[in-house]
Amino acid sequence: MKKRALISVFNRDGLSELASYLNTAGWEIISTGGTSKFLQEKNIPVTDISSVTGFPECLDGRVKTLHPAIHAGILARRDVQSHTDTLKELNLETIDLVCNNLYPFFEKVQADLPFEDTIEFIDIGGPSMLRSAAKNFRDVIVLTDPQDYSEVIESLKKENVTFELKKRLASKVFSLTAAYDSAIARFLLDEEFPQYLPLSLKRGGTLRYGENSHQQAAFYLNTDKPGVADCIEQLHGKEMGYNNFRDLDIAWKAVCAFGLPGGSGTKLLGANNVSRFVPSVKESERICCVAIKHNTPCGIALGDTLFDAFNKTFECDPVSIFGGIIACNAKVNAVTAKKLGELFLEVIIAPDYDEDALKILMMKKNLRIVKINKAPQDNYEYISVDGGLLVQVNDHILLENWEIVTEAKPQKQDIPDMLFGLRAVTFVKSNAVVVVKEQSTIGIGGGQVNRIWPAKQALERSAAVMKAAAESSADTGGSPWKDNIPARVLASDAFFPFADIVEAAAAAGIKAIIQPGGSVNDKLSIEACDNHGIAMVFTGTRHFRH
Repeated sequence: MKKRALISVFNRDGLSELASYLNTAGWEIISTGGTSKFLQEKNIPVTDISSVTGFPECLDGRVKTLHPAIHAGILARRDVQSHTDTLKELNLETIDLVCNNLYPFFEKVQADLPFEDTIEFIDIGGPSMLRSAAKNFRDVIVLTDPQDYSEVIESLKKENVTFELKKRLASKVFSLTAAYDSAIARFLLDEEFPQYLPLSLKRGGTLRYGENSHQQAAFYLNTDKPGVADCIEQLHGKEMGYNNFRDLDIAWKAVCAFGLPGGSGTKLLGANNVSRFVPSVKESERICCVAIKHNTPCGIALGDTLFDAFNKTFECDPVSIFGGIIACNAKVNAVTAKKLGELFLEVIIAPDYDEDALKILMMKKNLRIVKINKAPQDNYEYISVDGGLLVQVNDHILLENWEIVTEAKPQKQDIPDMLFGLRAVTFVKSNAVVVVKEQSTIGIGGGQVNRIWPAKQALERSAAVMKAAAESSADTGGSPWKDNIPARVLASDAFFPFADIVEAAAAAGIKAIIQPGGSVNDKLSIEACDNHGIAMVFTGTRHFRH
């Protein structure tokens, strides 16, 4: 009995080779619409789908293959006599190969088309045929990916299309249709947390290894909602690894929280909150530099120039920055590139680079130079747990209040540092405490199981930074700060359950503290601040990062 193949594709890559072989090998090719026309132009004989179904294509092509003559021919099991008898009784024939790759909904849903136009790119007949063929993969070869055509052709030539190959091709069908349907669901959804969570991801590539060298890993991209991961342009250096991607993600989110690439007119993270509660202070976007090590900042700073911002970032922790990642929200120039080139760094990220800057940085053979000019897009965070997934809305509210709870009020010059510190702690592992001077971190503590350890770490680090700056200034006049007076501001991601942090801060010369408040022992911290003349503000918003 002559074999029959049903071919109806949107992507015609490799189609001529596949159809030519099938025709030469004696297969009958059934096809529809544009695919049929394409094959006829290639002088490949084609049987029109309507001659098989006895029914014309209708409703502007919405109904072509949705017919028992098609699906019975695909789904009939060749090893079940009753199925064979039914086909004979109904005068139907089997279909032995199905090739379809669906309407391009993934691409069209990203194209910002009108709603009704996007709906028209939802494929119905294609997924139905593919699922039918994939269910009956023992008897039907199913193709969705042009990259599989040559393997199938070679197997047919050898008359050895194995069970394993057909099963693998079937699994690709259900993976594709699951992602396809998930993209459609995400397009139509208006629920924050639907009963069934649709995720639509396509492998962007495999990685050399995961978090450790013995772990395998891969990188997946959204099919329907592009984000930063889609526009990562690596200009130089070694291939990106698992840890590089994780650090790049947090670095770029952190640097963009202080000002998006391109500057003027773009909105800072939570800026609407700030202006509502602190109308006397208008946050300005300045150039930002962030250093990340092991997925947490070891320096964040704003500056009037990138060189200024980087110097402050570097001085916060010149030891931990070794082997880290640097992110900037401004074009890297030659003078900054020369400074960066003096360090061992894994990755540098920026929206652009001067030609001279690239020449300098590319002298480092393995340094990954990455260009990103898109702001973070995701509204949700996903964390895997064994057997499930935790989903939460991004931490996008900086503060819910601005309550001065002490007798002393923050000085006007301290408020920008307080707001800067509050942003900074949102990217530091809890328990997070940050000491700030001139809108730069000079002491960062976090990731500990209690709050006093990070507080002492941050304060001790800030004292060491100021001491080093004073010595450098005395020797070369090279301090990145306007003065070498100790920092006045401390920010925390969570409330103080005891007065111990206030006491440590007072001993270090801190004059203003910003924290969420909400502890049953708030009174103890307030009294301690009043005893030392420290201003303290409660924001009402915690920023834990576990």
